[in-house]
Amino acid sequence: MSQTIFINGNELLFTVGETILDVAKRNHIDIPTLCHLKGATPTGACRICVVEVAGSKTLLTACTTPATDGMAVKTESPAVVAARRQIIELMLSSGNHNCAIRTGNDAEWSELQVKVAHEDMSGELCPVWGDCRLQDLAYRYQVSTEYVDSQSTRYPMETVNPFIVRDFSRCIQCGRCVQACNDIQVNNAIHFGYRGKDAKIVTAGDRALKDSDCVFCGECVQACPVGALVEKDVRYTVRPWEIQKVRTTCSYCGVGCQLYLHVKENRVVKVSGVDAAPNHGSLCVKGRFGYHFIGSPNRLTQPLIKENGSFREASWDEALGYVAQRLSAIRDSSGPDSIGVLTSARMSNEDNYVAQKFARSVLKTNNVDHCARLCHASTVAGLAASFGSGAMTNPIGDLSKADVILVTGSNTTETHPVTSTYIKRAVRFGKAQLIVVDPRDIPLSRHAVLKLTQKPGTDVAWINGLMHVILNENLHDEQFIKTRTEGFDAFKKALEPYTPDAVSQITGIPADQIVKAARLYGQAGVGNIVYCMGITQHSTGTDNVKALANLAMLCGNLGIDGGGVNPLRGQNNVQGACDMGCLPNVYSGYQPVTDSAVAQKMAAAWNTTQLSEKMGLKATEMIPMAQSGDIKALYIIGENPMVSDPDLNHVQKSLENLDFFVVQDIFLTETAQLADVVLPATCFAEKAGTFTNTERKVQRIRPAVPPPGEARDDWAITSALATRMGVPMQYADAEAVFGEISQVTPSYGGISYPRIDDDGLVWPCPTSDHPGTPVLHIGKFTCGLGKFHAVEFIPPAETLDDHFPFTLTTGRLLYHYHTGTMTMKSDDLNERAPECRIEIADSDASRLGIADGQMLSIRSRRGTIQARATLTPAIMPGTVFIPFHFASAAANRLTNAALDPVCAIPELKVCAVALSPAKMDVAAVNE
Repeated sequence: MSQTIFINGNELLFTVGETILDVAKRNHIDIPTLCHLKGATPTGACRICVVEVAGSKTLLTACTTPATDGMAVKTESPAVVAARRQIIELMLSSGNHNCAIRTGNDAEWSELQVKVAHEDMSGELCPVWGDCRLQDLAYRYQVSTEYVDSQSTRYPMETVNPFIVRDFSRCIQCGRCVQACNDIQVNNAIHFGYRGKDAKIVTAGDRALKDSDCVFCGECVQACPVGALVEKDVRYTVRPWEIQKVRTTCSYCGVGCQLYLHVKENRVVKVSGVDAAPNHGSLCVKGRFGYHFIGSPNRLTQPLIKENGSFREASWDEALGYVAQRLSAIRDSSGPDSIGVLTSARMSNEDNYVAQKFARSVLKTNNVDHCARLCHASTVAGLAASFGSGAMTNPIGDLSKADVILVTGSNTTETHPVTSTYIKRAVRFGKAQLIVVDPRDIPLSRHAVLKLTQKPGTDVAWINGLMHVILNENLHDEQFIKTRTEGFDAFKKALEPYTPDAVSQITGIPADQIVKAARLYGQAGVGNIVYCMGITQHSTGTDNVKALANLAMLCGNLGIDGGGVNPLRGQNNVQGACDMGCLPNVYSGYQPVTDSAVAQKMAAAWNTTQLSEKMGLKATEMIPMAQSGDIKALYIIGENPMVSDPDLNHVQKSLENLDFFVVQDIFLTETAQLADVVLPATCFAEKAGTFTNTERKVQRIRPAVPPPGEARDDWAITSALATRMGVPMQYADAEAVFGEISQVTPSYGGISYPRIDDDGLVWPCPTSDHPGTPVLHIGKFTCGLGKFHAVEFIPPAETLDDHFPFTLTTGRLLYHYHTGTMTMKSDDLNERAPECRIEIADSDASRLGIADGQMLSIRSRRGTIQARATLTPAIMPGTVFIPFHFASAAANRLTNAALDPVCAIPELKVCAVALSPAKMDVAAVNE
């Protein structure tokens, strides 16, 4: 119910619960603040926002004072201005805020400047001059101070981490950084410490940030209103008037964070978060600090052609002519299906669309795929079989509406850090209870009401076990099952053997924990399932996904706000690459290649004929067929299978056996080094286009800096190649490509650049007046009725024995991304994660006599690598973990290429290994 408040004589409506500051902001009345932080609980600590309220004996803080009916407020009365001036003067005199100090004593003034210069290690003015809220207020209220603090600063500047400078001399104790860390990111790394004049923002034990729980998301830096927290890279080197900000979409994981690239002299020098969905200003360490690859001197700048085993530079005319001639010859002599195209989840939608169009209309093959085959192919197959759509069902923001969140197969705080903040806030400040199921004790477990630790590769068993209990205790949604699904009876019959005791024997999860988890999820009003590659990268990955879909349908948690089955996409545009038809069985919008009507529609749109109606080869089929000789040529765009694919020794032999091999990338990757021709492409910061994030939201990317050398947009390279091969494919720009995408892709039909200029749209969005579809399957599944599948537990493809007694599982680290092509160009990130480490349980290490930091040899049935041991209680005995980022110790030299029979995703998450002390040269072994 609306009530009335008067602010500066303006009669304004408000709703109960709003503060004076809320009402003022909504009505564009400026009340200055320093401590107030959007999304955090207001404290009133700085008292800058004091206002005069009729009837009150004292000034009140607008950020904490609730609006009441009839309240009369003055925001700039003489009393208010006097109070603010006094507060600002005290803050200025409390540290090295020399921007507004005034004194009649020249010697005293000089002494102060010398002191500040010494403590700042610079002779320049404050590093945030021109970008400081305290300075703004000092000028606004014409405040200076005669008082000069000549004493040395109590706490020295902290500069020992690679990302952030902590300058305690400029800290005003506003608490914004503490709230940013604890209330927004929920990392709980910093707090107020000590008292009185000794007060200080501290980590646990008052350690340096680099030795604390800090994850260097930089939220505190973005929140700091003064110069107490500054990015190390830009301190004194970048001033606000020197830069131009360009809004774009992050190029790392699939969250789709909106960010500003800060550009100085055609170089990206800083990144900050945009206050817009999905991240609302938050970023992770990679998004904020991992931008150095953009301007790396190692970027490809010129086409390269290999002659006599070595690369030489070539012109675009020569390179494109050579590639066109070789691909045409192979197509004509060995047939269209002797060539394969691998596209990339890091490219834009426009790039991917043109790549698959090239494969189908120029090469005349459906042999086109991308890295979703290695990460979420089982999601696409499993959810499509269950719901009719293989995508995330609910937006990220819906996590705040859930009663129970089940996270499995996702180390969310490291792989999708911004998404993890939604989960942590839902638990800490909302109503949600969190269940975590993972072989490792991941950081998110600290927020869980229940943590289940399963043996790797036993997911179907424990999911079936939960559903067995839910059915036995009548916690299922009978009405939803009756009206919205089919196949329930056969599914129910298949669950009978999965009693808690039986499941415990398979999974290692205590039976009582299975019952507790089932009751939590089954009794929840709204249950949300979040998963990632710990579920999908198995030879039973499709079954794992179908089992989770069964669980959600069983409890009616689909087509509702806060619920759903929500796979977190691992790369920035995995969803978009799938949407664009970079799969061997579908055109854009998941239109089947085997459907004659679809083929005729696409042929007409592309002004071509004879589009193949034969399903193409998957990536995990193309690589082995390169070794057998059935695939003669590969055109790989933006992918690095020499690090990302399983059984790398086999991958290398396959690629070396090709008659012709073209790689298009931004760096000379491990894969590009094997190519016959390498074509230099632009990165996300140099091109226009779109990405589609994990929640199906199509968002803009915009060019901020010029490309290096002669690098070109991927779509432009591929379309130029098509034209040289006799199929004209000419576009004015990326927007023209997207226009064609909208014309031939029903789910994108209503999306255009103007419509997504400020905020993205979520597909399906079929018409230009459609608002988008954040929540799928409301009232009806895409396929009509949701389908239950009777899924049985099948053990992993590879078993342990006396020779290989440990289970290896792989994954990501917070500080690196995929194959390290981008993150390892940042010295700052490399400092935090400089080498490959193998995590081993304390008990296993003790039994084997392994010391922390000891170099180990890790051997599987396919290869051997060396890595340094990290002893930890956070992993179950018998299991070891290795990140897959490091080419120098590539975990995928060990992994198993056994494939899921439905989607052909490899079993990257389970293989048998042996450990022993390292005795050989590391470089020699990791080959």
